[in-house]
Amino acid sequence: MVTIERSTEQINQVVAALKERIGDKVLGVEQPTPHRLYVTVTPEAVVAAADTLFNDLGARYVISAGVDKRPLNGGFEVLHFFAFDRANVRCALVVPLKGDPPRIPSITPIIPGAGWAEREFKDLLGIIPEGHPDPRPLVLPDGFPDGLYPLRKDYPYDYKPPLDPNKTFPFKEPPEGTTVVTVGPFFPVLEDPSQWRVFLDGEVVVGCDYRGFYNHRAIEKLGDSVLTYNQIPSLAERICGICGCVHSTSYCQAVEEAAGIEVPLRARVIRTLILELERVHSHLLWLGLACHILGFDYVFMQSWRIREPVMWLAEYLTGNRKHFAINLVGGVRRDIVKEQHPRILEVMDKVERETKELAETLLNDMPLIARLKGTGIFTPEEVRLTGAVGPTARGSGVPIDARKDHPYAAYDMVEFDVVTYDGCDNLARTLVRVGETFESIKIIRQCVKLLQELPEGDLMA
Repeated sequence: MVTIERSTEQINQVVAALKERIGDKVLGVEQPTPHRLYVTVTPEAVVAAADTLFNDLGARYVISAGVDKRPLNGGFEVLHFFAFDRANVRCALVVPLKGDPPRIPSITPIIPGAGWAEREFKDLLGIIPEGHPDPRPLVLPDGFPDGLYPLRKDYPYDYKPPLDPNKTFPFKEPPEGTTVVTVGPFFPVLEDPSQWRVFLDGEVVVGCDYRGFYNHRAIEKLGDSVLTYNQIPSLAERICGICGCVHSTSYCQAVEEAAGIEVPLRARVIRTLILELERVHSHLLWLGLACHILGFDYVFMQSWRIREPVMWLAEYLTGNRKHFAINLVGGVRRDIVKEQHPRILEVMDKVERETKELAETLLNDMPLIARLKGTGIFTPEEVRLTGAVGPTARGSGVPIDARKDHPYAAYDMVEFDVVTYDGCDNLARTLVRVGETFESIKIIRQCVKLLQELPEGDLMA
């Protein structure tokens, strides 16, 4: 585990490097926790500051966000988030902005992974990323009126403006001499509506364009405007139809850290167990759908058969197969009592045994392996530039895992391996998910043991 001394050393290095690079354009430094750093910089210095973190110091780019702070100080704010994973440090560049529209130099030319985040705060807040290589709309629907920004504080949450039917999305022009094949927005193997325009030179794909966000549901606006702190976890769980508990956990932890709330240990262990139960069913669902798309329906049917007892177990523990509703700010709603422990272990034993058998079938099917191996190449440098995470990054040999690098819930109390493969292809990413299923089962067993050893106690702060 990373020590506080190591985190402090990294933070001192970051502050020193930024002050050396941009001098008095560092407007302020705040360290609210031993592992979190906020550095406020002027807009004209943000590109140099981001370059220092990303290229000079090797930070991982995480995400960017815009904030309408006019009710507080009359302006806007952009935050660019970075992580130093080996030191358990999360660093944000904070950029205060004035004027309307507010403007900020784009960091996308040096960090391509920031491209969508900057386009998103342009759409939703009207913050202009100047110098962005692709400033087209991203989130808003076709025909949305100019000058309206849904995440601004003065935009009513229930206002639906009329759309201009003559205003269409500006797709990229295809390269000269190529054929355009349109896929979507509705297509049998697409789980969510999206539109791809694929540019072909003969049978070779030479480029593409993408239009998504057809299912944008204004979740941020609802949480920002009409819901209370403890109503939002239920909304957060509905961000995704597969991974819900991780979203409500993230929200609750953000509020808990901001408010200085200490979550009881038993609640942290329960969160960890439920999160890993969710990971097991998510990986099995993914494996089945991936093989279905490839035409290997045996694995599709078997993985979903194996997954079903996991869903029954989730309902047994939380009251619901999918939307567990177990999280509240400060802890969890319900205990996992000792009478439930044998069933958890029994289901995990069965899932582990049957998943091993399924994995052997998968790895011995040469036509399936041929379709996965060497396709979808994604290099470690592309992982770095795009900010990829999860099995996508770990399938390219990049060992980043927030559970290990920035431990939360009770992950600092359990042992598990970060599963990586260096194939950089679809096969490697598939193997990562299969391997992680077994690691999740290992974590669940440890959580049961911890619950057995812990005295019964508070579930809420």
